[in-house]
Amino acid sequence: MAVIGIDLGTTNSLAAVWKDGKSVLIPNRLGACLTPSVVTEAEGAVWVGTVAREKRLAYPRQSAASFKRLMGTEQKLYLGDKGYTPQELSAVVLRQLKQDAEEFLGEAVDEAVISVPAYFNDEQRYATRQAGLLAGLKVERLVNEPSAAALACHNLHSQEDETFLVIDFGGGTLDVSVVACFDQIVEILAVAGDNHLGGDDFDQRIAEHFCREHGIGQDTLNPRQWLTLLQSAEQCKRLLTEKEGAMMEWEGPEGKMGLILSRDDLIRICAPLFKRLEAVVQKALRDASSDAIDRIVLVGGTCRMPVIRQYIRHFMNIAPMTEDHPDEIVAKGAAVYAGIKERREEIKDLLLTDICPFTMGIGVRDPSSQDLLLSPVIERNCVLPFSREQSYTPCTDTQDHVMIHIFQGESMHCSENLFLGTLHLDMPPASSGSRFVKVRFTYDINGILEAEAVNHAGMKARKRIVNSHIRMSDEELEERIIHLKNLNYISREEEQTEYLLARGDRLYRECLGRDRDVVQNNSQLLRSLMDKKNPAKLRAARRQVEPVFDYLEEKLGLEKLI
Repeated sequence: MAVIGIDLGTTNSLAAVWKDGKSVLIPNRLGACLTPSVVTEAEGAVWVGTVAREKRLAYPRQSAASFKRLMGTEQKLYLGDKGYTPQELSAVVLRQLKQDAEEFLGEAVDEAVISVPAYFNDEQRYATRQAGLLAGLKVERLVNEPSAAALACHNLHSQEDETFLVIDFGGGTLDVSVVACFDQIVEILAVAGDNHLGGDDFDQRIAEHFCREHGIGQDTLNPRQWLTLLQSAEQCKRLLTEKEGAMMEWEGPEGKMGLILSRDDLIRICAPLFKRLEAVVQKALRDASSDAIDRIVLVGGTCRMPVIRQYIRHFMNIAPMTEDHPDEIVAKGAAVYAGIKERREEIKDLLLTDICPFTMGIGVRDPSSQDLLLSPVIERNCVLPFSREQSYTPCTDTQDHVMIHIFQGESMHCSENLFLGTLHLDMPPASSGSRFVKVRFTYDINGILEAEAVNHAGMKARKRIVNSHIRMSDEELEERIIHLKNLNYISREEEQTEYLLARGDRLYRECLGRDRDVVQNNSQLLRSLMDKKNPAKLRAARRQVEPVFDYLEEKLGLEKLI
């Protein structure tokens, strides 16, 4: 039974498998590799992916997207009046990727390696595993996205010794890794990241600039209007990857509006985002203590933007290298990692050494303020697995117990870090100055932390750190698995037809005259056959309609939905 690799992305998700000695991307039911991370519950059914993305315009309050940014939180997103956690919505996407993989491979799939941003904290990683479980997947391994990208690049290119910088810039997150490759070892030297910086933020900035230029108050726009404005901003951003200038057009409450933007305009509008990108890169280089970078590798869909490559070249003085399909690299790397896990012959000796992205420590009392300050036990960028022990003394000689508060983060003040849990340990009496507590942290390759404390009398307390506030009981978990499984998902046949109808709706808005009549007639043909429940005739109609829509999209210069 195959183990698949999954890139669970903010904007798009995709899966791959190690097959015939290489990473092979798994097509979805529409024949594309990228599945939009969008879920819509409308018309009595649940839609996932491309069609959900299109239906989101008509049903903005019954749709959810970019939920990866909320992973590890208790925040709920609503599809109409039904509330879902980010991991449940992620599970819906994962479930579809699992089904597509099973269709492609011709066998059941029950295990996956899922990539996560290197800067995902403990709660976000736990939520990702939980999403896999809710989708019916065993997830024993998570791999950091830039680490997966490094594996893919090492596998695709020469095996020469080198140190390179991986900049993984996706729709919602930025990850940067410094990587050393030698022999059969891919060693991660340092990581840095920003979990709230990606292509979505560029769309937001462009849309906000459009509003300012036209005197539009954002608070006056309803959800559908704002979504269509963001879509126009994204389309303009994409056009600027091919041309020096582009026209952004939007149908607003007062009619059609336009704005010409150049690449220089984009750099000016998005200047704060570029500065954040540079800060993350410089942090990774500082932590790696390495200035000898042989190569810069760009992955992730946002790296398609020429202004990104231009800016990186400006402050690094190295021309970055972009793969042909940068948004597919992480999934290919996750498949390599899955192949290593399966002990596949061609790559069984390939070793990836990853690191701890955050410092983990305990809170110690500051005598001057009584605040808790962080005392690091494991510092960021330690190679995993890693174990370390530190000794502490109680605040007073009369304490009969200690509460050890465990935190993750880089701030001096514990209140600004992520609280992970506590250990309780009794402290029996002893002579003055002879009492102590030894605290040991052990952090494994899967990002699981075990904390142990031992006092002067040899008494121990041990705890595996789990996320109590987002952790479900076994009964709750089983209930949610059943609920998600029983949602009214659309069949493969229905989705292919709805995909064509979504293209038709979009074409109708863009066309005029006889072309509009052609679109309407073809769409009506599909709808009439859907009602008659005749699969053979419906398939024949799709084969007839698809080249017509292809021709019209090419004529109008429109991008296909997939």
